[in-house]
Amino acid sequence: MLYPREDRIKRKLLYLCRICGHTENASDLRIYRNEVLHSSEEKTVWISDLAMDPTLPRTSATCSKCKGKEAVYFQTTSNKPDESMSLYFVCCNPQCAHRWKE
Repeated sequence: MLYPREDRIKRKLLYLCRICGHTENASDLRIYRNEVLHSSEEKTVWISDLAMDPTLPRTSATCSKCKGKEAVYFQTTSNKPDESMSLYFVCCNPQCAHRWKE
């Protein structure tokens, strides 16, 4: 098994066998990559006070539940080719807080 090691003189990343001392030049400067794939629904976390977040953009979209005239929105993207970018809206009426997707 090869372990990452830095050649401090040449400033290169190497892979080293701890048993026999064999070394190889690393083709990439990354020694570990953890890639977790989620669907857009799994990535979307609904926070109870989302409508009060001052950093989110607001729009004059009408809520279908309470007919409120203001909502915050945000977008998500997906790496899957069959899923496109989605806009999520949250009604700014504190008694409603209805959520919908466009």
